[in-house]
Parts: sequence; C-alpha cells; structure tokens
Amino acid sequence: MTPERHVKLFKNGRNQAVRIPREFELPGEDAIMRREGGRLIIEPMPPKSLLDVLATLKPIEDEFPTIDELPLEPVAF
Repeated sequence: MTPERHVKLFKNGRNQAVRIPREFELPGEDAIMRREGGRLIIEPMPPKSLLDVLATLKPIEDEFPTIDELPLEPVAF
C-alpha cells in the first residue's frame, strides 16, 4: 500500500490545485477526476483505443510492388 503524504492546497487563478508528490505521479498528461462522497479520486486516463492510436499515424508514402494473383485451389473440409 502506498504511504500517505500531507500536501498543501493552493490557488492557481480561480482553481484550487495540489502538487502531486513524485511517488504519486500519474503517467501521461491527462487524468480523470471524480468525487466519491467526501473523497476526491484522481486516476490516470485509460489507454487510447487502437483507432485513436491509428489516427495519429502518418500515411505511408512508399510505393508497394504489385502482387500477382495466384490461382485459387480447392480446399477439402
């Protein structure tokens, strides 16, 4: 279990903020925050879906060689 740590709250403009100590750092740059009763829960964002990742890829510029079509052979089941 991760040990507790006393942290200070401060104002950042009109928002309340807290510095997250190194041992509690979350991966990535985004997180999800929700309230459960009197608790404030901060969780890392779930991994992106495969479609989200594919959308960030650059198109392939390479020329692909043509592939000769082979005759189909019957298959016995």
